[in-house]
Amino acid sequence: MKEITFLKQNAGKWENYEKAVESKESIKPAQLTDMFIELTDDLSYANTNYDQSKTHSYVNSLASRVHQLVYKNKKERGNRFVTFYTQELPMMFARYHKPLFYSFIITAVATFIGVISQLYDDTFVRLILGDMYVEETLERIKKGNPIGIYGEGNQFLMFVHITSHNIEVAFTAFMFGLATAFVTSIFLIFNGIMLGCFFTMFYQHNVLGSALKVVWIHGTLEISAIIIAGCAGIVLGNSYLFPKTHTRMQSFKRGAMDGLKILIGIVPVLIVAGFLESFITRYTDMPLSSSIAIIGSSFVFILGYFVVLPLYLKYKYKLKYD
Repeated sequence: MKEITFLKQNAGKWENYEKAVESKESIKPAQLTDMFIELTDDLSYANTNYDQSKTHSYVNSLASRVHQLVYKNKKERGNRFVTFYTQELPMMFARYHKPLFYSFIITAVATFIGVISQLYDDTFVRLILGDMYVEETLERIKKGNPIGIYGEGNQFLMFVHITSHNIEVAFTAFMFGLATAFVTSIFLIFNGIMLGCFFTMFYQHNVLGSALKVVWIHGTLEISAIIIAGCAGIVLGNSYLFPKTHTRMQSFKRGAMDGLKILIGIVPVLIVAGFLESFITRYTDMPLSSSIAIIGSSFVFILGYFVVLPLYLKYKYKLKYD
């Protein structure tokens, strides 16, 4: 890449960073960390391609100033766990709304495919979920309790099993990104098709309403978390294929780190989803208003934390990402 192109791509970002450094207002630790990571990556690229140039000198100077602030504010970071979830994760997530959208669209389209496939072939669900699961579900439907499976077994053991399984699924979606974002997309497609044919089976037996009000109590958080894990896998997969202004290795390291942070960020969501599925979903005769309250609260949280808050912080701090 020519130096002038590199400069044009990053000038706006550097100017915002310089204004933030010169401002008398304190910079939040998460923003400072993000600035330092960005500048370190840019400096490394400039070292490799534009050594001794004015661009290199400027980026080096700016990175040094930010580094001093990082060192100066190190003791002010407080509880690392709290700042990660309240500042670092949402501010970082503002960078990745595009892959999150892709993950959502892939899952939504795959779900539609699952619905259509099951509507045209009512045996399709057996191919996806297995004969045993389908037979057990049909038996419960005949007994008038289509989602009775959630009321069976020890609640605590169910919670441990479901939560660990969901975390494993999320981790798998992320790790598939090592084999490119396409492989993560295939994983999302399979899960979407499974979701679509699952609910269509209940529709075909006239119990869709009962299934929706019960399953989505935990499903809102659980499925959202899998979509977000898919986003992490896409971030990882795209990092080394599309390095942009960074070296391929630098881009891969950042993609792996950011994807892992996203994965860690959804662990509490999966734990809550597991709790709801194990301890709350089993009350299949719960009033509709209670189900709607839980589902609505979960949806507002997902939309607010992973979409609205990052956009707000991006606008507030005038963050620009390459």
